[in-house]
Amino acid sequence: MKNIKNFRNFLLEMPKTDLHLHLDGSLRLDTLIDLAKTGNMQLPAYSQEGLKKLVFKPNYKDLGEYLEGFQYTCSVLRDKENLERVAYELAVDNQKEGVRYIEVRFAPQLNTTEKLSLKDVMISVNNGLKKAAQEFNSKLAPNEPEFHYGIIACAMRMFNEHFSPYYKNFCNVHSYSKHSEILKLAAFELAQAMVEIRDRYAIPIVAIDLAGQEDGYPAEDYTKAYEFAHTHFMHKTVHAGEAYGAESIFQAITKCYADRLGHCLYLFDKSKIQDKNISDKDQYIRNLITFIAEKRITIEVCLSSNLQTNPELTDIRNHPFKQMMKEEISLSLCTDNRLVSQTSMVKEVMLAVQSFDLSSKELKNIIIYGFKRSFYGPYDKKRKYVRQIINFYTKLEEKYNIK
Repeated sequence: MKNIKNFRNFLLEMPKTDLHLHLDGSLRLDTLIDLAKTGNMQLPAYSQEGLKKLVFKPNYKDLGEYLEGFQYTCSVLRDKENLERVAYELAVDNQKEGVRYIEVRFAPQLNTTEKLSLKDVMISVNNGLKKAAQEFNSKLAPNEPEFHYGIIACAMRMFNEHFSPYYKNFCNVHSYSKHSEILKLAAFELAQAMVEIRDRYAIPIVAIDLAGQEDGYPAEDYTKAYEFAHTHFMHKTVHAGEAYGAESIFQAITKCYADRLGHCLYLFDKSKIQDKNISDKDQYIRNLITFIAEKRITIEVCLSSNLQTNPELTDIRNHPFKQMMKEEISLSLCTDNRLVSQTSMVKEVMLAVQSFDLSSKELKNIIIYGFKRSFYGPYDKKRKYVRQIINFYTKLEEKYNIK
């Protein structure tokens, strides 16, 4: 693959997906600066060079430092026009590099204020994505695949009254409840709201997610929210195994009915298992791997992000991606946060090809599986779309003489 002439052009043109794409981690840097100035919001610097030096760095010491930038991006996303603009620009940026389907995720409870409801937030983001999709699709050549999108709403594993105006009010309203119960209630409230908004306003809210600090906030605590989504025909994905062991992934599957999993960096690492009731850790992991592979539960792999947030991962070639492929697990390459990780789908695909010496067949399978395991629907429409993607990809292989 590395010796193919014009390979980068092929990567740019090939139809791609990004199924793990955080809205508030993927702003254009100049847009962040512009919105902060307009809204009189404080930033550590007001130049791209300054922010790249102080906040959005090439490398971070740990996940905590990686997440510091979100306090600034979230602060400018509590406005209808800003949300619509950022969503629109994110779709356009993906379109420019051949991405034909994205699932944009964010925690709308971080964006809500007294003047901006959950409904307003979701409508604004959808308006931006829809505008970009309509503009792009109106200019396509015959038989060229359209651009489509879905929206994933994230519940926060952990929050306090300082996270956002919404969470401050939520904590005050439930001041006599244990904090652990407040976290569960907020996730359940989000699930109910997303189903209602999806159905009433015909917004493509395709799934719910569970994000935030994994250690100390197990997936099984949020079963009620996921049960509600599950019984209302909404897909489920969960951040799991990013900073915790295999039992976190197990809970995401068995307690939250996860259709896909985010990261799973420590899927194979038995040293990360902390449950003392698991006596045979090797067998536990083997059973878990087999279940994930057989059920085709797709892992949303974010190579650059994992390298930046986990100090233990000093060389990307030590990422479990290759072992996941060996186990024939369904995988999809994703960016996670385009701004925070200073990446794009072209960069992520190139990183995978160069680091793991992917064959053309392996690469094609991964790219196509992104479309197959997306939450785009309904099924008959998705099946036709995937067939169109495969045909388009095959023509590009012929164009660039990829064998």
